[in-house]
Amino acid sequence: MTETAPFMGVGWLCRLSSCMNGPSMEEFHRIKRLPPYVFAVVNELKYKARNRGEDIIDFGMGNPDQPTPKHITDKLIEAVQDGRNHRYSLSRGIGGLRRAVCAYYKRRFGVDLDPESEAIVTIGSKEGLSSLAMAITEPGMNVIVPSPTYPIHEYSFLIAGAHIQRVKISRDNDFIEDMKVAVRNHWPRAQVLVVNFPSNPTAQVVELDFYQKVIDFAKEHNIWVISDVAYAEICFDGYKAPSILQIPGAKDIAVEFYSLSKTYNMPGWRVGFCVGNPHLIKALSRIKSYLDYGMFQPIQIAATVALNGPQDCVAEINEIYRQRRNVLIDGLARAGWAIERPKASMFVWAEIPDEFKAMGSLEFSKLLLKEAKVAVSPGVGFGVYGDDHVRIALIENEHRTRQALRSMRRFLSAGSDVAGD
Repeated sequence: MTETAPFMGVGWLCRLSSCMNGPSMEEFHRIKRLPPYVFAVVNELKYKARNRGEDIIDFGMGNPDQPTPKHITDKLIEAVQDGRNHRYSLSRGIGGLRRAVCAYYKRRFGVDLDPESEAIVTIGSKEGLSSLAMAITEPGMNVIVPSPTYPIHEYSFLIAGAHIQRVKISRDNDFIEDMKVAVRNHWPRAQVLVVNFPSNPTAQVVELDFYQKVIDFAKEHNIWVISDVAYAEICFDGYKAPSILQIPGAKDIAVEFYSLSKTYNMPGWRVGFCVGNPHLIKALSRIKSYLDYGMFQPIQIAATVALNGPQDCVAEINEIYRQRRNVLIDGLARAGWAIERPKASMFVWAEIPDEFKAMGSLEFSKLLLKEAKVAVSPGVGFGVYGDDHVRIALIENEHRTRQALRSMRRFLSAGSDVAGD
């Protein structure tokens, strides 16, 4: 039996006639919800400058410049040569990788996880976050995100149809108290909270007591918590990033995303995972079963070796970022641009010098590119509360960083003269 749609009248016929002449040129609904991509402005200027033969030192995208450790790539090559690994894989990840993920959490955080119900492999944490947002979002649902934050934390839910409540995150405000106000002053109440520490872009860190407050409040108000700890292993000066799942009972309401991109210099491999609450893991697994067949199996096998194998490479990668951080921070301080030394992540969150602050982060980034040949990310791209900062990624070697410092020193010494051009 078939069901016939009811007759919709003359207006409906007119719209049908219009469609028969070609698709509407109006923007699609979800695309209309997305603001202009501000990073594209700097990227386009950078592209044009390089086409003119200019040497641009690029601190923009957080894209590790070092190769993946050899024992990981060796395993990839070995696995690729086995034809049995060329077939479709599992959308939730092979069992060996899920067990390696759980072993990592036990070793690193002391957290017990079931690889069958509390862990799932994702095609990078960005895909995982986006798929989970699609799985759990109801139209108009309120979601609390920190601001500034990594764009996918906000826009994955926006694309899925949520209403976004932004809570400012900085060293000068109390995120927990502001989050409580945001929940109590809005109706309907928020159903999801996103947290990200060490933070991208701000490099802000927290201790375990912060997560205790988050879990206590979220349980009181029936809020799901999604934590992103992509930079948990990129830590300096004795700091060690905690996991929200270390809090007793956190798995009742929380999941956590992690990525191998930065820890093992594997950004292009697109390997991430999500662990924690079985209900959310099941929802993510269900929607992924419709959307993908999982990663190429040799990549998953090599990722298993990364997690289970020797971890000396992690310490070496950390030391590279620590040294680059020190060179950059010390050099900018000598140039009169004082910036707090971050304890984690591969980023420096730099407040724009006073003489340039009025122009905002996008115009400042464009000016820095034009005058100093140095590319950074405008803070406004991470949210309106970031417009007085720029993000500097530690992705250039020390020689190139010192070269950039010389250019920035000349740029800063010109000060308001350059800003007024």
